[in-house]
Parts: sequence; C-alpha cells; structure tokens
Amino acid sequence: MQVRNLILLVACQLISTTGSIVMVTLGGIIGATLTTNKALSTLPLSMMVVAIAATTIPATMLMRRVGRRKGFAFASVCGAIAVLLVIVALRQASFVLFIVAVMIFGINMAFTQQYRYAAAESVSSKFIPRAVAFVLIGSIGGAFVAPELATRGAHWVASVPHAGTMIVLCGFFLFQAALFFFLEESGEHDSHRKSYSGRGLADIVRQPLFIVAVLGGTVGYGLMTLVMTATPLSMHINDGYSLEQTASVIRAHVLGMYVPSLAAGFLIEKLGVTRLMFVGACGLLATSVIGLQGHTYLHYWWALMLLGVGWNFLYVGGTTLLTYTYSRQERFHAQAVNEFLVFGTSATASLLAGTVMHFFGWATLMWVPIPPLIAICIALVIVRKDARLVHRDLVTNE
Repeated sequence: MQVRNLILLVACQLISTTGSIVMVTLGGIIGATLTTNKALSTLPLSMMVVAIAATTIPATMLMRRVGRRKGFAFASVCGAIAVLLVIVALRQASFVLFIVAVMIFGINMAFTQQYRYAAAESVSSKFIPRAVAFVLIGSIGGAFVAPELATRGAHWVASVPHAGTMIVLCGFFLFQAALFFFLEESGEHDSHRKSYSGRGLADIVRQPLFIVAVLGGTVGYGLMTLVMTATPLSMHINDGYSLEQTASVIRAHVLGMYVPSLAAGFLIEKLGVTRLMFVGACGLLATSVIGLQGHTYLHYWWALMLLGVGWNFLYVGGTTLLTYTYSRQERFHAQAVNEFLVFGTSATASLLAGTVMHFFGWATLMWVPIPPLIAICIALVIVRKDARLVHRDLVTNE
C-alpha cells in the first residue's frame, strides 16, 4: 500500500474540493450579475460540466501516456489559470470570458475526478473501497474552507467583488501542482484480475456489472449536479436568502457528500457494494420528498444534506463496482468510458437546472430525480447475485 500517495491525494482533494465548491456557490450568482437573461445564469456552470465531460477521455488518455503525476500537475496549473481569468471577467463585466474561465476550470476537474482511481491503483484489491473513500475524506476540509473563502473573500478587493477569493484559490492550485511532484506512479496491484485482460472495449461495456456501475455514477452525479446547481438560484435569487445562508446549505450538502466516506469503505465490506448503492438511491429519493414539502431554510438544509449522502454511497459504490469489471491493462479505456458518461449526464443536468428553475420552479425540479432512481434500484436488485460480487464478499470477509 502506497500510504504517501493516499496522504497526498487527500491533501489535493481538499484543495480541489475547495475550488469546486467556490465555483458552484458563486458560479450561478456571478452569472446572474453578468447577464440580463436570468435563464442563462447557470450557463457558465453548465459549460464547466460540459468541459469536464469533453475532457474526460483526453485526460484519461494523457495520463495513460505521461502518468498520473504529470497529468494531475497539469490540471492544477489549469485551475490556477482559470481563477485568474475569473478576476479578469469580473473586472470587464464579461459574461463570455467568465464562461471561458469556468470551462478551463472544468478541464482541471476532469483530471481531479480521477484521484479516486489513483487511490485504487495504490492499494491491493482488498482495500480498494477504503482507499476510494479515504481520498474523498479530504473534501471534508474543503467543505469548511470553501464557504468561508466564498463569503469572506467577496470584499477583500473592493473594486472587484470575489477577486480576493480567486487570488487565494490561485495560490492553492499552484501549491497543489508542487505537491504532485511527490506522487509515486502506482505499481502492479491487480494480478488476480489478469484473466480479464485482452478483451475489446465492447466486451467490457456489455457486462451487466459495468452497466450498473456506470448507471450508479451517472444517476448519482447527474441528479446531484441538477439539484446542487439549482439550489443557490432557488435560495438566493428566488427566495431571498442571504449569501451566508445559501453557503451554509451548500456546506451541509458537501459535508453530506464526504463525511460518509469515513465509513463508506467499511460499509461496503460489511453490507456489500450493491446494498450500499441501494441505500444511496434511497437517500436521493428522500431529497425529493423533503424538497417537495416547502422552501424553508430547514427544507433546503435537509434536502441538500441527504442529496450529499445519497451521492456519496452511489459514487463510492459505483467506483468500487467499476473496478471489479476490468483488468489493470484495460483500466484506462474502461475509466474513460465511465467518466465521459458520468460527466456527460452531469453536463446535461447542469444545463437543465437554470432552465427548469426559470420556467417551472423548484417543485418541478424535485420530481425529476424519481424515475431514474427507481431504475437504478431495479438494476441493483438484478445484479446483486453476480458471481464476482459473491467472490468479493468472501475475500473481504476472510
């Protein structure tokens, strides 16, 4: 087990999460101030997710060629450039430049979303659930740092709102780039899966386990993006809650996303990966139920917190399940397909968020998640007896 890799990835996850939370918290609000068409206020965030989806395959292939270390360091530099461009966009009141800046930030995120794969490749197969969950723990720190940075930094540069926040983020990303020089490229840890090598990509993606793993990621991430992107608009723009109240709900959401990582790896070992994913789907269903009850601060707080918990269980579970479906030699192709589908769905959800909020409102948005969540629950029940899952449970419990 490469402990140093895991520690470095946790630290870098904290920085990346801080940046992404700041962008999500301020993106729709800044967008609304830079455009007169409020239906387009979440377009920058949507284009960020489009950039993530468009970059996932190139990011995976680049890291296949140059390694995780150089790929992740390149992403950190992109993050630093992006936040500096946000400052320029704010100074010039340019909505188009803000979109460009946020899209470059999306390139950064296409790489950082793969920290979990680097963690999985740094340990033996028995500890993959724990490693994936452990790296996500770094985001707990980001959940505390980001809201403070977003609110306090808003007025540090009097002439340019939010510029102070972006300057600090630039420093964070440059420091992160330096950290990656200490990351070790992972060795061979997956010899038990060599029997799966040599297959074509079509053979990999046709596996029922692969389909369910990807479905868990696409449903979980897509719905999380849809609701999270719409929440600042609903709270701050439509319902008049303060930026501090909106940021505190986003903080509760992010804590819900990442605090369960403290236990998710152990829960997978005890309950099994499909059971944990099922619980995650139920958590997302609870989000819709609570969100339909009203618009008070507590309705938002509980809905977004459960949204985070549900996402965590589906995301950690889906990532773990995905690693059961490919060999080390096949990993980059399988991961590229998964990332493209997950973030392609997330991009679509983000694009829909502002439009649905503008034309239909919060209540309609809360009905959208229910059908796909029912579908993922059915799919999990169908594959729960797969021989590889049974074998994994036996090995884990030895």
